[in-house]
Amino acid sequence: MKRTLLLKLLIGYLAFGALSFLVVTTFTTRSTYQYMVETEADSLYRQAKIVASSYATNYFRDNLTLRDMQEHVTAFDSYLRATIWITDSNGNILINSRGETDESRPESIPDFDITSFGTSYYQTGLFFHTLSAESLTVYAPININYKVRGYVLIHKPISQITRYSDGFINISYLSLLFIFLCSFLLLALFTYIIYVPLKRIARSARDYSSGNFEHEIQVHSNDEIGYLAASMNYMASELRTLEDDQRKFIANVSHDFRSPLTSIKGYIEAIMDGTIPPEMQDRYLNIILTETERLNKLTESMLELNKYGTHGKAILDVSDFDINGIIKSTAQSFEGTCMQKRISFELILTEETLFVTADMSKIQQVLYNLIDNAIKFSHAESAITIETTERNDKVFVSVKDAGIGIPKDSIKKVWERFYKTDLSRGKDKKGTGLGLAIVREIISAHNENINVISTEGVGTEFIFTLPLAK
Repeated sequence: MKRTLLLKLLIGYLAFGALSFLVVTTFTTRSTYQYMVETEADSLYRQAKIVASSYATNYFRDNLTLRDMQEHVTAFDSYLRATIWITDSNGNILINSRGETDESRPESIPDFDITSFGTSYYQTGLFFHTLSAESLTVYAPININYKVRGYVLIHKPISQITRYSDGFINISYLSLLFIFLCSFLLLALFTYIIYVPLKRIARSARDYSSGNFEHEIQVHSNDEIGYLAASMNYMASELRTLEDDQRKFIANVSHDFRSPLTSIKGYIEAIMDGTIPPEMQDRYLNIILTETERLNKLTESMLELNKYGTHGKAILDVSDFDINGIIKSTAQSFEGTCMQKRISFELILTEETLFVTADMSKIQQVLYNLIDNAIKFSHAESAITIETTERNDKVFVSVKDAGIGIPKDSIKKVWERFYKTDLSRGKDKKGTGLGLAIVREIISAHNENINVISTEGVGTEFIFTLPLAK
């Protein structure tokens, strides 16, 4: 089998790894960075409002000296690890946590415009080109008597935020590596549990397609694949059996046709070349007629059996009829044969009439074949018992003889087409070996059962069921 399935799995696995890496390096990195910026901005904004509402307000009201205010913002700088500016409303830096300021000569922020923040309370960049590195800047207004007197500006380098973001990204990469390794283990497990059994099944299917049904699929898992393997093993067994049956069928047909044809040909040639004198020709013509009738019977039996196919399904003309009446009329048709062998019938029938639902002509054929077999293998001056019994909406019909019986090792084979036991061959040379096969197919077509009970030297009993008419 081409390794296309495994190759597809490997390609899918590598594509999964590449796609996951791409997602982490793009979407996850960007999302994590944005989340860290927003979180840090929110935290700095809260601190800026504290500085604006408490310390900066007191400073603008002259309740705090410049020195005291410088100490406070320096402490916040150490805590937040960020630069803190206190500006007036025009953007003049009054206090810088990172350096001394001259109250009389404050540093001015060029082009300062607080509206550049828009609706947000933070922005990133160099803040009007006053910072040496890209930073996150958060502002909070200083309100005194409902008037903005200045702003608290907190600047935190983006590099610090990026450092935290990279730490989370590294964790994501490690998690991705762990997931990739786990998926590789799952791929290996899938290969062992799914791919290897499928490969065995495909190899066996290739053998089956070439006519080799000997190979058995060694897959025994209790799942759909195991069920598929078991089904294919069963199919191979049935095909192997069918192939054997076909060989046997051809051999048996050849044998059963060759013998009478050889006899017919030999006798006709003998008559034509004068080997058989005219006064003896009638005798051999009768033999030819007998062999011809045997061939005709064999052909009819084969055609009858062929109607049922391999699953015993045939079109049935189902009706309600009296099975007791059919038994009586069928038994009467053997009256001449029974008189010659001094065989009698013993009918044990339930009620005067007993109606069943089935194909009357087919059931009559079943009875004919079973009674014919019973007479064929019964001893002279013996009795054949035919009995009907009603149980649980079923009618059980039994045909029992006191004949030679069937050997134990042959009981299961009597239903096979063309099968004949050695006893039957010695007893009767005219049998086709198809009678019981036809009987079983007819009963199976009715979805009913037939069984045989036999003891060698004692007799044989065939029992089949029919549905009781409602």
